[in-house]
Amino acid sequence: MVQFEVLSDIGKKRAVNEDSAAVFTLPEGITLAVIADGMGGHRGGDFASSAAIQVIEEEFMKLKDREIDQEIDWTLWLKETIYHVNRFLFNYAKDHEDYKGMGTTLETAIIKNRSCHIYHIGDSRVYKIDPEGIRQVTVDHSYVNVLLESGEITKEEAAKHPQRNWIMKALGSERTIEPDYHSIELEKDSYLLLCTDGLSNKVDAESMHRIILSDCSLREKTEALVNLANKLGGEDNISVILLKPSDEEVSVL
Repeated sequence: MVQFEVLSDIGKKRAVNEDSAAVFTLPEGITLAVIADGMGGHRGGDFASSAAIQVIEEEFMKLKDREIDQEIDWTLWLKETIYHVNRFLFNYAKDHEDYKGMGTTLETAIIKNRSCHIYHIGDSRVYKIDPEGIRQVTVDHSYVNVLLESGEITKEEAAKHPQRNWIMKALGSERTIEPDYHSIELEKDSYLLLCTDGLSNKVDAESMHRIILSDCSLREKTEALVNLANKLGGEDNISVILLKPSDEEVSVL
């Protein structure tokens, strides 16, 4: 089983929350976490992120009607579902003038037992946290990250770069898309954090690590992360999904 908490906050400066975040579960203990940060104006960004998660939920819940067994290739299923969502968003924007140019980041993580399969598009992030430290699993598809990897700017310059919000890849913005894939194992004392850049642009990794390994409840930890991002400016929407493996069956509201 997996314990989890989901929290999405509009922040202090935005009029609309263009983030969407959700966790879905199947009776067999399979958990799917999804987080998205929309773009393309308030209307398009809000629609892109919420529609992406809604379509993924619909596809995931269809699996309740079939027998879940070892024959399901979860990485293939998730990848094909992302392709399906991309086509839906791209075609919708093509057919509706008001939504042209919309897109969304996407982080998806399927957890079965202790195995975690992750697909990533954009500059939202996935982190793995344990007593040894915090590791950013995904690599930002951003203009600033291209400059950083080429050595043209430093990490300090990247944090303040005027184009730090420019992303190079977004779900729904192109006819086809290829998400990054990552596979990790979650130990008993580890956490998985999915977040939009409203958190990662404001709260440093050391602060995330300290909060997540505190003695607080899972809900209190997510609230502390969001509250800190707001305290440090809250210029963007802030969304967080925090998951932790558990040997016990728990009820999550």
